Amino acid sequence: MEEKKLDINSIIGFVLIFGILIYMFYQNRPTPEELEAQKAQQEQVEAEQKAPENQVEENTVAVTPAVSLQDSTAVANYKSTIGAFGFTQPSEGTTKLENDLVYLEISNKGGQIVEAKMKTFKAYDSIPIYLVKDGNAQFGLNFSTSDNRVLNTKDLYFEPTLSKSGDNQVLSMKAKVAADKYLEYRYEMKPDDYLVDFTIRSQGLNGVFNTSQPVQMEWKLKGIRHNKSITYENRYTRLTYSHEDGKISKLSEGSDDDETEVDVKWLSYRQHFFSSILATKEEFEKADLTSVNLVEEESRSAGFTKEYTSVVPLQFAGGELSKNMHWYYGPTDVAVLAKYEELGLEDSIPFGWGIFGWINRYVFTPFYTFLSGIFPYGVAIIIMTIVVRLAMSPATYKSYLSQAKMKVLKPEIAEIAEKYKDNAMKKQQETMKLNSKAGVNPMSGCIPAFIQMPIFYALFMFFPTSFALRQKSFLWADDLSSFDTIYQFPEGFSIPFYGDHISLFPILASVAIFFYMMMTTGQNMPQQPGMPNMKFIMYLMPFFMLVFFNNYASGLSLYYFISNLITIGIMLVIKNFILDNDKIHAQIQENKKKPKKENKFQRKMREMMEQAEEQKKSGKR
Repeated sequence: MEEKKLDINSIIGFVLIFGILIYMFYQNRPTPEELEAQKAQQEQVEAEQKAPENQVEENTVAVTPAVSLQDSTAVANYKSTIGAFGFTQPSEGTTKLENDLVYLEISNKGGQIVEAKMKTFKAYDSIPIYLVKDGNAQFGLNFSTSDNRVLNTKDLYFEPTLSKSGDNQVLSMKAKVAADKYLEYRYEMKPDDYLVDFTIRSQGLNGVFNTSQPVQMEWKLKGIRHNKSITYENRYTRLTYSHEDGKISKLSEGSDDDETEVDVKWLSYRQHFFSSILATKEEFEKADLTSVNLVEEESRSAGFTKEYTSVVPLQFAGGELSKNMHWYYGPTDVAVLAKYEELGLEDSIPFGWGIFGWINRYVFTPFYTFLSGIFPYGVAIIIMTIVVRLAMSPATYKSYLSQAKMKVLKPEIAEIAEKYKDNAMKKQQETMKLNSKAGVNPMSGCIPAFIQMPIFYALFMFFPTSFALRQKSFLWADDLSSFDTIYQFPEGFSIPFYGDHISLFPILASVAIFFYMMMTTGQNMPQQPGMPNMKFIMYLMPFFMLVFFNNYASGLSLYYFISNLITIGIMLVIKNFILDNDKIHAQIQENKKKPKKENKFQRKMREMMEQAEEQKKSGKR
């Protein structure tokens, strides 16, 4: 009888942890796609890389190409439509801003960024990482004029002037109504920096704007796919924002969502490992935010994950506009974003919520960063796993000590069960008394499971989102932030829930957890009426791990494989070399001789059970 009870107490904690995780896995299960070459795009990139770099000199304009609109009728129609802003001669072309990290192109039409490319990172198929390209993003100001026109800056032509301020490149884009009256977008790029200062201001337009209506700043972007599995990438693609003095909120990751917020400090259009961020030190008074999910299922041809839109009103001051902001196009990397502490951009990283996020951010991330600076990335995971398991070994010891005590009490509990076999309530009451006198807590076996849950969830978020692991290989895994593949099924073949490939690390982790459960639950697991079948659960849990972890970060499977091996080793050492059943039995007998003082909870439970027993006897009379 006691073996059954011990097994149930141990399993309850285990099921509580994995029940939560399994539900989460099922809700977000990804189905990865196989590698697909993008030949045409690669040829375009290679041609671009062969082109000579644009040389920028002080007070010179770098526009490529600069082709004036030749159709006089089209020019006349344009000027007629935009009214006063027709002072600027329409001219197609783009201006380049670049440093060693990021490449930007700003278009004359709209004065907006039409291309943003990472210069030091590539996607899974060796194509450079583009955050803005081929019209996937739009930025503009909607406003009305004093002559009752409604205009959007994305339709206006701006006049570019590129200069230098020290080592910084400064691009002024002006949509003019006169030589000294204009709306200006000012970009300033620093060397070796992803952050670009961005200012919107007007000069001499207090009689041109209709100031009775605020200017609506609108920013749209469709997230470009960068990973081999678009569903996997989409799980970590999300609109995140800071508002109301430091609150961090997110729109839905799996469905369409919208929200209106006030006092917004920054808006992050996160695309898994890369982010496009618009930030300001002086908060936006309000922002209307929308996220549209573009991924319904795994697809080899789909090119976009989510479509984001933000609409932010800008207020006039003395009939003019003035707003200082910053563009960030770069990696979602704690080592990079932490540099912008004043803006708080580090908070845009998906560390997780509550205590789980705290553990991830302040324990695992810096600890792994330290280890990976010394050891290879996979070895660093193994070392981190060893440290975590050793830190949790006292809880493991306490769990096994409790199990040993329960084993010693097994004959006495069996006597109670036989004596009160026809009275379940009395049997439970006497069993509780015995455990209390002996100093045994049957629920202590659940402690390691409850400790493991926040650790495991923090790691569940750490491995798929840690930029330090992106495209880092170990053994057969070519990317520790994604799944490993030892066999790819033929094209068109996929196993439901499992995927179109076989990953080895989840198999190893499943085998390890199976042996762990064999050791903790034992071979003899008879079925108790009304309770789950323990033997079925013992086989079910490794199966769930095998299926769902097949599509998750290989670093997580590696951690769990090593973690269970270490746990098994610690358990064997405790069982064979530390615990002494004779000493435990002697201690229990001493504890039983000592008067045991009940706490309030124990007393309340005893009184309730005694009252229930009396009511049962009264009913029989």
